[in-house]
Amino acid sequence: MELTERTHVATATKPIATKPTAAAPGAPTRATGTKDADGMAVASFILGLLGLLVLNVFLGPIAIALASVALWRGTARRGRAFLGLGLGIADLLVLVAFMQFDSTVSWNF
Repeated sequence: MELTERTHVATATKPIATKPTAAAPGAPTRATGTKDADGMAVASFILGLLGLLVLNVFLGPIAIALASVALWRGTARRGRAFLGLGLGIADLLVLVAFMQFDSTVSWNF
C-alpha cells in the first residue's frame, strides 16, 4: 500500500502537458499556402497550354487568374506561373486573331 501512495503522489506533482495553441480552424499554414500556390502555378501553365487549342475564351482568363494568385501568394515556381500568365494572355490574343479572321465571336478550323 505504501508503494501505491508514493506513485499516486508522484503523478500528482507532475506538470500537465498543454497543447500548443492552434490557429483558427481552416486557416492555412505557411506550408499549405506555399503548396497551394505551387499547384496554382502548375495549373495555370497547363490550362494556358490547353487553352491554345480549345476553349481559349474560358481557359485563358482562368490561367491568368491562377498565375496572378500564385505569384501574389509567393510561389516557389515563379517561372511556371509567369509561363501560365503569358500563355493565358496568348490564349486571348489567339482568340482575337481568329475572331478577326472569321468575323465571328468564335473560331473553328
